[in-house]
Amino acid sequence: MSLTLSTAAPQPARQAPRDRRDTVWHRLFGSLFSALATVATLALVLAAAGRLINWAVIDAVWPGAAGDVCRQASGACWAFLGEKMRQILFGIYPPGEQWRPTVVCGFILAMTVYSLSPRHWRLRTAVLWIVGMAAGLALMQGGVFGLARVPTASWGGLPVTLLLAVCSLGAGLPLGVLLALGRRGSLPTARFISVGIIELIRGLPLVSLLFMASIVLPIMLPAGMTIDSLLRAGIALTVFSAAYLAEVIRGGLQAIPPGQAEASRALGLSWWQMMRLVVLPQALRKVIAPLTNTAIVMIKNTSLVLIVGLFDLLSAGRAALTDPAWPTPYVETYLFIASIYFCICFGLSRYSMWLEHRYKKGELR
Repeated sequence: MSLTLSTAAPQPARQAPRDRRDTVWHRLFGSLFSALATVATLALVLAAAGRLINWAVIDAVWPGAAGDVCRQASGACWAFLGEKMRQILFGIYPPGEQWRPTVVCGFILAMTVYSLSPRHWRLRTAVLWIVGMAAGLALMQGGVFGLARVPTASWGGLPVTLLLAVCSLGAGLPLGVLLALGRRGSLPTARFISVGIIELIRGLPLVSLLFMASIVLPIMLPAGMTIDSLLRAGIALTVFSAAYLAEVIRGGLQAIPPGQAEASRALGLSWWQMMRLVVLPQALRKVIAPLTNTAIVMIKNTSLVLIVGLFDLLSAGRAALTDPAWPTPYVETYLFIASIYFCICFGLSRYSMWLEHRYKKGELR
């Protein structure tokens, strides 16, 4: 009697049948209430979409038409945006010199794209940012290399928004790191100063800080000494962002286990080496989302500089609406400005999500 061994391949395990309640169709039409809600929502969306298409496309007035045509039309006045585009984007900057703010905006965009890659998070990138921003400010100001001088009172539009956002966040981040380290440190004086600055700035609205920088600061200066209004607004935004960034970074520092510091000291690292090489990289990695949120808020807060006489993107758009030769297409103008803010903020949000995903997968360290 012989024994035979079966060589049949093992059968793969059967997957559990999918629950019909997990399908999209069941979620939308699985019950009478769901079906009614879905149909009503679709009807509202289709009705709104039809009216939107009529207003934005079919009945719209396109670039090339005059203001009288927009007054008689029932649709969007895109001709106004075509006529006032340069004023919205660059404010009252001299039209013949608007290539200069265009170059500055292009540099900021190019450097932002370049800095997105973690491979470029080096000291040389920070140096490129500092040198490039200094050159951009000199180009906007003029007065060198035969360029006409343009005072900051004539700056406006998108360049002012980008310059204030980049400078306030770029200077506020290292200042926020120092404040967070001072608040977490063991030196009583440093802790007292850091806590005082953070709590004072966080207890004041940004509008009051801008007023103080615009009105109170010039009074405190010696006679004959003045500070440019754009610089004063930049200082207020920098201090404001640094206080909030400090609290975000402090949360990341508290999430680091004490064993990391103990292991660093056992390896002979100094306190600054431990913070720079071990603690801070891990702390910043844990607070990517709140750092991005603070950056988005600060970008939108640049619109408040109108109260100190600066014309950012939003202020330039409102100034363009005062032309009596045209109607006042508020919706079209604010939609255009909102789309610019949305592209910037949404891009930052998606980048932070991509960065967090890379860290979770272990692709970045």
